[in-house]
Amino acid sequence: MTDAPASPASASRPPLSGVHWFLPTSGDARGILGGFHAKDSRGHAAGYRAPSLEYLTQVAQAADSLGYDAVLTPTGTWCEDAWVVTAALAAVTQRLRFLVALRPGLVSPTLAAQTAATFQRLSGGRLLLNVVTGGDEVEMQRFGDWLGHDDRYARCHEFLDVVRGVWDSSPFSYSGEHFRVAGGAVPVAPEPRPEIYFGGSSSAALPVAAAHADVYLTWGEPPAQARAKIDEVRALAAARGRDVRFGVRLHVITRDRSSGAWDVAQRWLDDLDPASIAQAQRGLSASGSVGQQRMVALHGAGALADSRDARALEVHPGLWAGIGLVRGGAGTALVGSHEEVADLVAEYHAAGFDELVLSGYPHLEEAYWFAEGVRPLLEARGVTRQIAECPPIRW
Repeated sequence: MTDAPASPASASRPPLSGVHWFLPTSGDARGILGGFHAKDSRGHAAGYRAPSLEYLTQVAQAADSLGYDAVLTPTGTWCEDAWVVTAALAAVTQRLRFLVALRPGLVSPTLAAQTAATFQRLSGGRLLLNVVTGGDEVEMQRFGDWLGHDDRYARCHEFLDVVRGVWDSSPFSYSGEHFRVAGGAVPVAPEPRPEIYFGGSSSAALPVAAAHADVYLTWGEPPAQARAKIDEVRALAAARGRDVRFGVRLHVITRDRSSGAWDVAQRWLDDLDPASIAQAQRGLSASGSVGQQRMVALHGAGALADSRDARALEVHPGLWAGIGLVRGGAGTALVGSHEEVADLVAEYHAAGFDELVLSGYPHLEEAYWFAEGVRPLLEARGVTRQIAECPPIRW
């Protein structure tokens, strides 16, 4: 493998400020079946790996040693609790940060501020917060939350007002439509303040992102399509006198040769029967999440899978929409040789993205494929920073 030449479009921008991985806290497998999504008769995909502390430790320590900046830990009724998992893993990692997903409104904002401050202090400053407002009514009702879509974003805005207020000026009082706080405080303010990562594609979400996000996250649409969305957030933030960074959430399948990566994508598609796709699409198409609807639209609510050819689901060169056939949330993957995947990452970088949040199946092995195959090419082009040597793991 030879170093790729620097991309002029990417070279004009600073390197990516973060390349992150994902913790599979609902379990892992060698394909996209499993978890709470489409399942086999036993409820698992081939090679299913339970989200045990032992396995999640392997993934976290691999991410730590490979130079990933952080791991995203999801939230939902389908996975283990993000705070408990990451608190355990902070003790067995060195520099790895934890992008902990948080549902605003399910807990008191003052309690959330206290939990985050404690985690930040005990972890040595390794907390980032992924604020997930929740666009799907069915899942939110499982939590006992019956607010409508736009009201949830209004509540989120107040929630983050309180969290930041408690951190910055304890004691802090607040009176809003959704929260009233008198003298909210934390024993010690977090240092540094945890950065806020925020996603949402609706007209209710974008102003909240502009007001509060340090990093606006979006799922992996084709770069030009995604750029239109981040340009809107950038303009809304600038009107408030704020700068926002932008991150893209993607899966990845990368191999030494392009054919090897596409063989994996084809195998995953072969594992999906039409009935499973149709069942998943009925649920995903009914979601109240605007971002989810944008994912569904990429593959025509499953119509692009009718040919049973994985390449028919390539919605942009190297961008595959097959994962969204049966999985909610991020539904696209970077697929190709290491050079091809590096090209597409550089394209997202040139489009204005500052951070990557990646995942792959299985997460342990795919973390190595990307870090060892793609990351050196990105460093040579100046798209990512050089990885500092990682200290040995503490036991």
